Amino acid sequence: MAPVDEKKESVRPPADPRADRLLTAPVFILSPVRSGSTLLRALLGTHSMLHAPHELHVRRLSVGFGTSLSEKAMGALGHNRADLEHLLWDRVLHRELVRSGKSFIVDKTPANAFAFERIATCWPDARFVFLLRHPASIARSWHEAAPDKRTAQEAALDALRYMKTTQKARHALSGLTVRYEELTEDPTTQTRRICDFLDVPWEPQMFSYGEQGVLQKGLGDWKDKIQSGAVQRGRDLPAPQEIPQALQSICRTWGYLPEPTERSS
Repeated sequence: MAPVDEKKESVRPPADPRADRLLTAPVFILSPVRSGSTLLRALLGTHSMLHAPHELHVRRLSVGFGTSLSEKAMGALGHNRADLEHLLWDRVLHRELVRSGKSFIVDKTPANAFAFERIATCWPDARFVFLLRHPASIARSWHEAAPDKRTAQEAALDALRYMKTTQKARHALSGLTVRYEELTEDPTTQTRRICDFLDVPWEPQMFSYGEQGVLQKGLGDWKDKIQSGAVQRGRDLPAPQEIPQALQSICRTWGYLPEPTERSS
């Protein structure tokens, strides 16, 4: 079944958050692909109060009525299709959280950035962590992940879609911004910032994340670096002349390139 057309379907907050939502204050890491989100979820998932599973892609779960009578019956209860999908998404995440025995769930699916408005509508108490990385490093890593499927230029343009929508989310939502480079250079300071934001105590065992369950392509990073079980220094930042033209604007927006200065006449 095709995903719901959100332009035609009424997407709205829960009518009664206490009755319609099982989750409390879920955490969403919004980021581009290849930005270090698997590392961040591994660190957070080791925390005694945070459950951070592999990418779950729950926003792609859709609901169908099957018959007009089913649609009529749900309408009489006050539910449209989007309402029912939200109930399903919440139930799936809550089930996973209960199985973990922890207090809060963390979802780090990069494609969630394209649905940030709906996620914020579904869970009005959601908390957001925005993870940034040098755009040229993202593009290079995205190309290296599947060099037979996309050229370096195609990888840069494709990754830019994620960067732009992540930036839109940062502009629209309240949250905490974390940079991959700072996370790998000083993980103690950055994880303390995140724990403070999430109102959970910082725990030193977060750095011993070890085995983190599913590590496979399509559900998160699967490369050797993440499988090492330890925070490793990121690659050197590209020189300004190495940054593709298509990425220079977002590099400036994110502070990886200075704004151009006007030449005096």
